[in-house]
Amino acid sequence: MAAGFFISKSVGVVAIVLGLGAVATIIALSVVYAQEKNKPTDPGIADTTTTTAAPPTTAAPKTTAAPSTTAAPNTTAAPNNPWNRWRLPTTLRPESYEVTLQPFLTPNANNMYIFKGNSSVVFVCMEATDLILIHSKKLNYTLQGSFHTSLHAVDGSSVPHISNTWLETPTQYLVVQLNGLLQQGKRYRLVSIFTGELADDLAGFYRSEYVDELGKKKVVATTQMQAADARKAFPCFDEPAMKATFTVTLIHPSDHKAISNMPARSTWQQQIDGKSWNVTEFQTTPKMSTYLLAFIVSQFSYVHNNSGNVLIRIWGRPKAIAEGQGRYALEVTGPILNFFERHYNTAYPLPKSDQVGLPDFNAGAMENWGLVTYRENSLLFDNTYSSIGNKERVVTVIAHELAHQWFGNLVTLQWWNDLWLNEGFASYVEYLGADSAEPAWNIKDLMVLNEVYKVMATDALTTSHPLSFREDEINTPAQISEVFDSISYSKGASVLRMLSDFLTEDVFKKGLQSYLHTFAYGSTTYLDLWSHLQKAVTENSVSLPQSISNIMDRWTLQMGFPVVTVNTRTGFIKQNHFLLDPTSVVERPSVFNYTWIVPVTWKTRENTGGRYWLTKHSATENEFNISSSSWLLLNLNVSGYFRVNYNPENWDQLLRQLSTNHQAIPVINRAQIIDDAFNLARAKYVSVTLALNTTRFLSRETAYMPWEAALNNLHYFQLMFDRSEVFGVMTKYMQKQVMPLFNHYKNITNGWMKIPSDLMDQYNEINAISTACSYGITECQNLSTEYFRKWQQNVTNNPIPPNLRSSIYCSMVATGGEEAWNFIWERFKEATVVSEADKLRTALSCSPQPWILNRYLQYTLDPNKIRKQDATATINSIASNVVGQPLAWDFIRGNWRMLFSQYGGGSFSFSRLILSATQRFSTEFELQQLEQFKADNQDIGFGSGTRALEQALERTRANIKWVKENQETVLAWFQGETASI
Repeated sequence: MAAGFFISKSVGVVAIVLGLGAVATIIALSVVYAQEKNKPTDPGIADTTTTTAAPPTTAAPKTTAAPSTTAAPNTTAAPNNPWNRWRLPTTLRPESYEVTLQPFLTPNANNMYIFKGNSSVVFVCMEATDLILIHSKKLNYTLQGSFHTSLHAVDGSSVPHISNTWLETPTQYLVVQLNGLLQQGKRYRLVSIFTGELADDLAGFYRSEYVDELGKKKVVATTQMQAADARKAFPCFDEPAMKATFTVTLIHPSDHKAISNMPARSTWQQQIDGKSWNVTEFQTTPKMSTYLLAFIVSQFSYVHNNSGNVLIRIWGRPKAIAEGQGRYALEVTGPILNFFERHYNTAYPLPKSDQVGLPDFNAGAMENWGLVTYRENSLLFDNTYSSIGNKERVVTVIAHELAHQWFGNLVTLQWWNDLWLNEGFASYVEYLGADSAEPAWNIKDLMVLNEVYKVMATDALTTSHPLSFREDEINTPAQISEVFDSISYSKGASVLRMLSDFLTEDVFKKGLQSYLHTFAYGSTTYLDLWSHLQKAVTENSVSLPQSISNIMDRWTLQMGFPVVTVNTRTGFIKQNHFLLDPTSVVERPSVFNYTWIVPVTWKTRENTGGRYWLTKHSATENEFNISSSSWLLLNLNVSGYFRVNYNPENWDQLLRQLSTNHQAIPVINRAQIIDDAFNLARAKYVSVTLALNTTRFLSRETAYMPWEAALNNLHYFQLMFDRSEVFGVMTKYMQKQVMPLFNHYKNITNGWMKIPSDLMDQYNEINAISTACSYGITECQNLSTEYFRKWQQNVTNNPIPPNLRSSIYCSMVATGGEEAWNFIWERFKEATVVSEADKLRTALSCSPQPWILNRYLQYTLDPNKIRKQDATATINSIASNVVGQPLAWDFIRGNWRMLFSQYGGGSFSFSRLILSATQRFSTEFELQQLEQFKADNQDIGFGSGTRALEQALERTRANIKWVKENQETVLAWFQGETASI
């Protein structure tokens, strides 16, 4: 997640009344920021007493504010003080917060957007202590007396005096030292008054901007707390297990709406400094984690309906909502909520579900309880502009976030080292939720391509990591951000899908329901889920070779996955740790010695077998010894998280079956044969020619999954060879294979006029166009030129079907020179539908002109041209272009410090930036450049891209080797296949 900016100017702030129950507070109205703490401050203090009896009023006699910070004690001598450690002590436990915030949606005299606030937290003392540590980041405090906070007793006990307070910036604490002990079992209230910057850094309480249809800039105040940025909005015990209730009050302009996790309890108007403001107080939340808190002040509008007693609202820019872009999200939210209520056997815990599409948002979406926030392209859908891919994204992201409302929000992981269970679970059941809303799509099958195979590419590296970290391995905010990676999401989803498959979905659900009922409003570790699933296994008499914990520990506590090799002549079966580079050294030890307990499903040409468990390194299974005329297929529908290799005779039989009647093999397993073969070839288990032979049957294949598996794997060949002579003959082969598919879709769509009814068919039509155009098939390029000509004649009438736009736009830019680039750029600038803008923005990176691509790279530094949230994705798109890749790499190297400070080491997108820019690296010179880049930037580091950098180094070494060993063979194979053309 993006980091913010410190405020460097002193700011005079006008009077604001912030109610804190019956607690009297002094509100100082001048804040001196950290860099200027020794300068005299501006005048202005208000003495304010608030009571619960009446709305607050303001009196503001003028005095001079005290300095806002006191000097921190010299802590260098004792770096092991509690405030030098990243984790909170367990001496205090929060119970309830009251938080009042006032965002200013216009800049102040220093051209800065700020918010003011106060908060009180009631906590219980669990163990006598004279120290209060509470998280605080980039907040500037108004002193109460001489201190940053004031402390009050809640239950009548005496309160020790504060002796010192200071901000410990490196570990993000506000430190309060007391001259006596807090008593065990007693409650206390800590009160703070503060100001922060409402920055555009996409973290904590931040501002998002958009331009309305009249060309007027609008500012939205919104939040993104996960993982460690609630502390940037108000001081809090900012760890997931530190659950408490929250009563939020927002003071906002009267022409703006305010929403938070809970419905509004009351709203009233308040005169503050001669201006009329609305004060909205929200109902108190259930017990929840700080990272799930959310509040938004905007002029958004919404569409709504009800699902049972739950109010559902879809919010967005008024124009987008008026155009009906919230309608699809509204249609699917109720059914998905109902599905999860049944799946979890637990009612949705809140009275409403707000979902908000934000113009600026760092992640895809965030599961704040009762107020889910999204990038616009993950929530809003426009039938005229949006493709089937956009629609699938909307329904799966909504399902992912709604799954969290129970799993993650109601029951929360104790610490971020177990994040995989939270995100992996939601990434698995999002397919079940989406399937309930769109049952005709067969969307669950897509998990194999979207999650299993995608993450195996990373998990087959020695620089991968286990799903579960030890708790002491994850401490700093940057380390927490690093855990939000494809292993946590996609491998987590893949192994939970496997677990559900061998338990059966019913038994899995029973264990899950018991887990949620037991730990509602509490915190857990992954072991708690295992024990509840084990209970369900016992109660339902499921036969397993060992306990759930023993089986699953091998999949979660060691990295990687096995390749299972079977010999159909002998029935001998064995497993090995699958590594893309078999010569690489695994430095991370495993107590299981990289063996797994593997559930193996199988079938032959004649029949389907039961489940076989491979519990040790090798075994012999007579049922796998089959006649020479038959074939054996393991891992049906790729329900297990492993790859499969066979003896040469069985490979031959499978290839023969594909060439004679490919439909005798289930469609997911046709994709599996291709994907396993290509990856086994990279790891030297089989020859590269065997892998290439699995693509021969594609000239007769029209199904999406095998084509997608082949294109994903041939993309690696393209990356390795599109700068060499191999690419010439590879292009001829690809043209030969895709032409029948292109013609098939041209026929069934009546010349691209009709949309296929099936989801997979729609996706494969896109593959046919995209592959045909990118590999230079004249008919496809002529089609894109014709579309371009028609569109130029009438700019307001786009003739291109939404599904085909990404491919056709790219082809236009690739073949249409500067004229086409400028035309698409103009369309991008005026696009009002974000999914359309995304397609146009990505297509602009398809230009073959270096000067155009270099100019486009420079645009990514200007938020008026490319939104901050889209900058890294745009650079990645340019890097995926063979002409753009060296330009993007030079740009990243040249601007690393600036990119790092702008987007912060915690940004999700940092790892993708490094991997995209280096994906073609396959020479010693490129490896040297990468090593030099690492050395040159050690001082500032790589944030969440640290592991990605190591993976890029490992991948580059593997690529160098692979190209050396395979280039001649691959060239000869493509030449042989295209000799008659």
